[in-house]
Amino acid sequence: MTQAAAKAPPASAPPGRATTTAAIVLSIVLVEMSSGITQGFLAPVLRSLTDVLHVTAAQLNWISIANLMASVAFTPLLSRLGDLHGHRRVLRWNLAVVLLGSVVVGLSGSFRTLLLGQILQGAFAGFFPLLVGILRNRTSEAESRRSIGVMVAGLVGGLCVGMVASGLVAHYVDTPTSALWVPAAAVGIALLVTWPLLPETTERPGGHLDARGGALLCVGLVAIMLGLGQGGLPGWEWASPRTLGCLVGGAAVTAVWAVVELRSPEPMIDVRLFRRRNVTVMALVTTTFSFCMIGLQVAGAVFLGTPRELVGYGMGLAPLQIAFATIPGLAVIALAAMAAPRLAARIGDRATLVLGSLLMAAGYALTLAFHSTLTPYLLSTVVAGIGTGLLQQSTRTLAVESVPDEQAAVGSGINELLINVGGSLGAACVLAVTAAHTSAGSSLPGFGAYTTTWSVCVGVSLLGALVALLYRRSDLRPDVTA
Repeated sequence: MTQAAAKAPPASAPPGRATTTAAIVLSIVLVEMSSGITQGFLAPVLRSLTDVLHVTAAQLNWISIANLMASVAFTPLLSRLGDLHGHRRVLRWNLAVVLLGSVVVGLSGSFRTLLLGQILQGAFAGFFPLLVGILRNRTSEAESRRSIGVMVAGLVGGLCVGMVASGLVAHYVDTPTSALWVPAAAVGIALLVTWPLLPETTERPGGHLDARGGALLCVGLVAIMLGLGQGGLPGWEWASPRTLGCLVGGAAVTAVWAVVELRSPEPMIDVRLFRRRNVTVMALVTTTFSFCMIGLQVAGAVFLGTPRELVGYGMGLAPLQIAFATIPGLAVIALAAMAAPRLAARIGDRATLVLGSLLMAAGYALTLAFHSTLTPYLLSTVVAGIGTGLLQQSTRTLAVESVPDEQAAVGSGINELLINVGGSLGAACVLAVTAAHTSAGSSLPGFGAYTTTWSVCVGVSLLGALVALLYRRSDLRPDVTA
């Protein structure tokens, strides 16, 4: 995943066989749907898990944090392995790891086992950059833009399918943990169907795996997330040596990682790419939208499932009802992602990025104002969802187009990494806020936890809009509207 490696002579690769565009599109949709199912299946049963696994709503945020931090480690590793050994070959192993994690989740009888399975499932973060590597090798730029929109739609469609499937299982089966088997079925089908269909990439840069850089990045980010997630809890006061050690130590290790990567001839992530204005802008916009989108996943599901008569807020929905209530917001994400290329052609990439961030901010502001009844609440998620869909497609496309062609998979890998970093920061922030508003002996927080997190997301989304104003038309692809 380096500039130096990309310029090296291509390593020998097996000759590509003729594969129809329809087969490629079918394969990427199936893989991304399995990714969406793996990410969305827990939402309807989260409220039930507080009773079954004997955890608080605040502790449930560790599901997102563990999953996302594993994704941070997996993303650059799998992207680089794809560059070295072939994207299809690595994708097959990638699917197998996620399948193993899904089986562990299905067997979960405790919260710790569930977290272990979620860590293995975090390998789904490698799907997108590996698929982009195949696309860029087989399709034109215009086809690639459309295909990325289809991939995002497949991902969101998988989220819907996963939630409805687990909601149905939870509704008709006595034990809520039965729904934990949903992703195993989805990933297994994706592995079997795509095995003979996806083509292998025919050009690969040479080089070696930067294990040292990958380890430093993982340690640094995990330490920061641990400090943010635990900060404010008993024994983890913000000024305590434990919390400060994680935050300061994590930041120091991350700084060392950056220095090591700059000096490495073949870094895991080429830090030099951030000298490009658009790469940095895309990194920041991606972090802001994923902070909100992923950070609120657990909190939103728990809010929908909390009975108002119990703590004075919430919608009191059953697992299946939660699944259906979440579908409108997800559906518009898919539709907006599909429409994003045409919108960008009309108003420009920068305006599309700004619009997406402003719509997210408006959606969270509406949630603050209209959270007492279900219909207005869902309409606010639809507004935020439109903005999220525009940003999902635009940032993933522009992250690839902001780097040279030979580093397309690198750009995608960095973007996926930052989606997970932003989501981890959001989940850690929600965990800290929720824990601070949860009384001793209670599994559910006070309503102040939600007003605070919604307000933070309004601010973060507006920050994303300001950053997006700095985007400039890529000089690498002058024929692309910006």
